[in-house]
Amino acid sequence: MSHMIKAISFDFYNTLVRFWPPLDEIQQAACQEMGINVSKSGIDKGYSVADVYFNEENANGPIALRTDSERLDFFSKYQQMIMEGAGVPVSKDLARQIWTMAMTVPKDFTPFDEVIPVLEQLKSQGYRLGVLSNLRRDMLELCGRIGLADYLDFFVSSADVGAEKPHEPIFLAALEKMSAEPGETVHVGDQYCADVVGARAVGMHPVLIDRGGWNEAIEDCPKISSLSELPGLLEKAPGSLLTS
Repeated sequence: MSHMIKAISFDFYNTLVRFWPPLDEIQQAACQEMGINVSKSGIDKGYSVADVYFNEENANGPIALRTDSERLDFFSKYQQMIMEGAGVPVSKDLARQIWTMAMTVPKDFTPFDEVIPVLEQLKSQGYRLGVLSNLRRDMLELCGRIGLADYLDFFVSSADVGAEKPHEPIFLAALEKMSAEPGETVHVGDQYCADVVGARAVGMHPVLIDRGGWNEAIEDCPKISSLSELPGLLEKAPGSLLTS
C-alpha cells in the first residue's frame, strides 16, 4: 500500500495516555483536604494554562534535572497557575501544600480509550509508529507495561537524546529511526510549542491533538480532538496536512 505518509511519531502524555487516577480527581481531593472546593472543569482549564508554562520552562532547562528545592518552587508556581485557571487563586505557600498532598497519591499511566484500536488500525495499514517524549523514562519498558509496545516500532525520549522538544535533536533522532524523509512523516502531540513548532522546524507534518478544546485560537495546523480522527486525516494527505 503506497502512502505519501510512511511514519508517525506520537507525543506520549496527553496524546496517547493520561494519568490514572485522573489528575482532576486527585487535585479535587487534595483541595478538599485543605477546605477548598474546586470544580473538575475548573481544574482542567487550570491545567491547560499551567501545562503551557510547564513546556516553556522545560524547553529552557529540563525540570527533571533541577534540584529538589528548585523543582518544588517550580511546581508550587505551577499549582498556583492551576488554581488561578480554575478561578480559585491561592498563595504560593498554600499552592505548595496542595501540590505536596496531590503528589502523595500513587498514580500510573493508562491509554485513552481509542488509542489501542487506532494504533492497531494504523499499523495494519503499514505505517511505522513510535513515541517521541520529553519524559525521562525508559519508554519501551513503560509502553510495554501499559500494553502499547506491540503497536510501536520506535521509542525516543529526551533522556536518550539529551535534548527536549521543541529542540531539533530529538526530532532528528526520531526521523533517523523512522527511516523516512521529513515530508513523509507526521508528528502528533498536544503542545503547540513543543510538538507543532518543533516538528515543523525539521520538516515533519505536525498534527495538534486538542482533547479539551483549549486551542481554538490556533489555526495554522491540522487539529483533532481524539486520535480516532487521525486515520481519516491521513487518508486525505497531503492536502489535509497542509494549512495556509
